Amino acid sequence: MTHTAKEVLDFVAENDVKFIRLAFCDLFGAQKNISIMPGELAYAFEKGIPFDASAIGGFSDFTKTDLILIPDPTTLNVLPWRPQQGRVVRFYCDIRHPNGVDFECDSRILLKRVVKRCADAGYVCNMGLECEFYLFKVDEQGEPTKTPFDNGGYFDISPTDKGENVRREICLCLEEMGIRPESSHHERGPGQNKINFKFSDALTSVDNLQTFKSVVKAIAGRNGLFASFMPKPILSKSPSGLHINLSLSQNGQNIFRVSPTEHSKTAESFIAGVLKRVPEMTLFLNPTANSYERLGAQNSSKYVSWSHQSRSQLVRIPAADGEKARMDLRSPDPSLNPYLAVSLIISAGLDGIQENLPLMPPLDTDIFSAPKNIISKLARLPSTFADAVALAEKSKFIPATLGSDISVRYIAAKSAESAEFSHAETKSGFYDEHYFKIL
Repeated sequence: MTHTAKEVLDFVAENDVKFIRLAFCDLFGAQKNISIMPGELAYAFEKGIPFDASAIGGFSDFTKTDLILIPDPTTLNVLPWRPQQGRVVRFYCDIRHPNGVDFECDSRILLKRVVKRCADAGYVCNMGLECEFYLFKVDEQGEPTKTPFDNGGYFDISPTDKGENVRREICLCLEEMGIRPESSHHERGPGQNKINFKFSDALTSVDNLQTFKSVVKAIAGRNGLFASFMPKPILSKSPSGLHINLSLSQNGQNIFRVSPTEHSKTAESFIAGVLKRVPEMTLFLNPTANSYERLGAQNSSKYVSWSHQSRSQLVRIPAADGEKARMDLRSPDPSLNPYLAVSLIISAGLDGIQENLPLMPPLDTDIFSAPKNIISKLARLPSTFADAVALAEKSKFIPATLGSDISVRYIAAKSAESAEFSHAETKSGFYDEHYFKIL
């Protein structure tokens, strides 16, 4: 048992912890957990807690159903919304086979390997994630409705913005869990909100995003509301995005900007690598049929281009210096599995550095009003769910990065989902049945 695990056991014993949640996500990013009692935690660290993999999306058939969860002691968090007497704590877990071998479809372990590849190349990847969500009212039975919590708009204030207190409660809860919110505000859509939290290393940032989504759901529920991370829950209103802000450090220095107007060549090759691979990995960044209601509309570009500041581009380089200099990838949405998505993004960027790819010239204009002679020269993201599946199926980069097990299972599942969507009576009915209450 590691020193950190022993410290965690002491913390649990000294702080009235009565329930321990072992958390992980399925292949598609849905969060799962099992609760154990404190007396089982030492055994969990040493041997793991078994579960039935055949019941988890994308994990297994009925031939090899046994997997085990090994809690990562560095991810200990007390859940502030649970009782303070008889506390509840949560760990994120690694998933292994009973013989101790890493489970090939554990997306968190995959991201750890990509982070190691980054470190071996001499870089640290830091990221900040900007996630939007909607708050909806619930009916008398507590079931979600499609009625937004308010009719506010961008940066509105109370009383038009009714989500102010809910966001405040979410931010305070995140702070108690060691996650630092930087800003929060009402977004463009009715009932739509956004909270930004401080950047961290890639694995911690993705863990924090999963925590953020669970906190938003829990606090919304405690306030008699339902939170949705569906890309476009109201088809006529503003969509929800998940902007991924990313930078690279080398020897403790952020290399994304070397002067107010110049990026390092390494950073440019990283961005070029991401731009090169974005179309074929879009299925993993925008993994639902509903995602394609969002791409190409309202600051969600469908073209492969970049700009220094324009929010209409796929990649934006914000006007920031020092540790906050970064690239902002704007196409992903909150329905993704963030461990898979970030693994692909970092790997594409590292490939760009390795291949010394040149960065295309910036397109510092509004992409939505650019003339056709400019637009016609740009590569495009897939415009439909089916197109995204087809591009992913042809990709050599995806299985090389994710491994064949994840690639085959994920793409097969999304292909079946796309086929079902093509036969749906109505788009909105399919979205409500498959996504609204789940995402």
